[in-house]
Amino acid sequence: MTSSAARDVPTGTQDRPDAGTIGASRAFAWMLVVTGAAGLLAAWVITIDKFKLLEDPGFTPGCSLNPVVSCGNIMKSDQAAVFGFPNPMLGLVTYAMVIAIGVALLAGARYRRWYWLGLNAGCLFGVGFCTWLMQQSLYEINALCLWCCLAWAGTIVMFWYVTSHNVRKGVLPAPAALRTFFGEFTWVLPVLHIGVIGMLILTRWWDFWTS
Repeated sequence: MTSSAARDVPTGTQDRPDAGTIGASRAFAWMLVVTGAAGLLAAWVITIDKFKLLEDPGFTPGCSLNPVVSCGNIMKSDQAAVFGFPNPMLGLVTYAMVIAIGVALLAGARYRRWYWLGLNAGCLFGVGFCTWLMQQSLYEINALCLWCCLAWAGTIVMFWYVTSHNVRKGVLPAPAALRTFFGEFTWVLPVLHIGVIGMLILTRWWDFWTS
């Protein structure tokens, strides 16, 4: 019976507890740790300032530098609490989870396909939410928050590299040409993404920056 059971195990999977799981490089793991830490720092600072603002409506956050770079105006807006609580409190949880995943990968963790898909879905939600906040910040609230910008940049880098990893590892189905592109030029996508946002910020307040 033992030999029969052994024959039922696919070739090459015996004595491999990691069969069916996918790992990641140390560089990728560090990317998650660094971008997660950037987002967590931004969320932490904004949360503290938000509570100070609730205690004292006259409080001016340290990153309120001028009429455009004004974190206070962002924090007082309706968009700053979309889910009924301050947005950065969501960041405290999600960015901490990303750091934990990165640290686990550094320790040699491997995850199943559904886990990587879940991480990708979370990053997609994050970059989508950040995109909406950018649009609201630039064209509705008419102010910028530097800490928010840090969180946006971290989330964008995180999203593209997680997507690249999943495409290259076959977690997300893709043609060979796309896998090759992600293998060689992943860095181009976050650079272009952040560059477009930078141009939108520059043109939105062109008169202010050049006056």
